[in-house]
Amino acid sequence: MPKSGTVYLVGAGPGDTGLLTMRGGELLASADVVVCDALVNPDLLNLVPGNAKIIFAGKRANLHAIPQDELNELLVDHAKSGKIVIRLKGGGPFLFGRGGEEAERLAASGVPFEIVPGVTSISAVPAYAGIPTTHREHCSSITVLTGHEQPGKPDSTIDWEHVARESGTKVILMG
Repeated sequence: MPKSGTVYLVGAGPGDTGLLTMRGGELLASADVVVCDALVNPDLLNLVPGNAKIIFAGKRANLHAIPQDELNELLVDHAKSGKIVIRLKGGGPFLFGRGGEEAERLAASGVPFEIVPGVTSISAVPAYAGIPTTHREHCSSITVLTGHEQPGKPDSTIDWEHVARESGTKVILMG
């Protein structure tokens, strides 16, 4: 049986290829398999070796290239065959995505994995627009919310009335 590989859950940042971390770039350059999110800038795939397998696993509303359970197993299977697997995710791997579910499955399977944070759009997008998310004289807090909860969930876990009453910057992602 081949030696187990490793899965790297890599945050690709908010879209600008210059915001990929150095660690993310190094890992892409060493990949055997890249499982790519829909929100990733496709130019980042130019960093991947020519002999690496690239698998599109993008998710859009009601259109999933690969169902999450199958994607989790795909990561496990490639790693167990000795591959260096990069799960390239838009933004950061643990923010309003399924990185936590993927990490849980890898851990349960005994597959070594590493989380590589990405530059988050929470700060990058406002900064690119010249908007500070906090300012000592004007705003001391940030509230980050998902604008799209899991379909079929019985109740929202967001108290919108409370959010509306709170002062500070509101950042709503995945609207």
